[in-house]
Amino acid sequence: MLACWLAHPAASPARNRVDSASVEAVVQRFMTRADDALTQFRSTRHLEAQNDRFNKEATMDVATELFPDGRFTYTIVRESGSSTIRNRVMRGLLENEKEMAAAKDPSRFAVTPANYEVMGAEMTEEGTVKLLTKPRRKEAGLVEGAVFLTSPDADIVRVEGRMVKSPSFWTTRVDVVKRYARVAGARVPIRLDTTARVRFAGMSTMTMTYAYEMVNGIAVAQ
Repeated sequence: MLACWLAHPAASPARNRVDSASVEAVVQRFMTRADDALTQFRSTRHLEAQNDRFNKEATMDVATELFPDGRFTYTIVRESGSSTIRNRVMRGLLENEKEMAAAKDPSRFAVTPANYEVMGAEMTEEGTVKLLTKPRRKEAGLVEGAVFLTSPDADIVRVEGRMVKSPSFWTTRVDVVKRYARVAGARVPIRLDTTARVRFAGMSTMTMTYAYEMVNGIAVAQ
């Protein structure tokens, strides 16, 4: 079935076979690999957002920490700009993350075959393998769209698509691009870009970048 997902009409048959074999190997590794869970971190985040309809902007710097018992805390260090954006968009995302951590089962929101169906796969021009994915349930934190994997080790570098459930009452139709990297051996998010429809305010865009001080008990060099 994997071979049926691969179609590159402009490429040679030999190239198609190579790509097909490479993609199939990456998909199979993704379906079977098990990563160590992200159970603890301390980081700072910088958020920037804007709303073109009302020409509003906002920024926020936040100190965050995830504890081994599943508690997630955040402290706003500084903030400026539109209170509507800060309260409805930025705090909404942070509160959603807090609720997800409180579930004490981070695997429920991980990008894994247990949570996502793989609907198709292809090699991209950048050399990653793109999986078309669909969440197995409608739950906050899950995204319908595409997962991009490194080849051949099937490490997730990017997820993009639309959240199947909005993180707060104030936002609807939230499109995201979430980027990942390895820090202290663990896969962690390093950047989130969102475009969301905010009730009574229209479309707003937001970027959140992450800087880690500690991951899974290991200090990160700054």
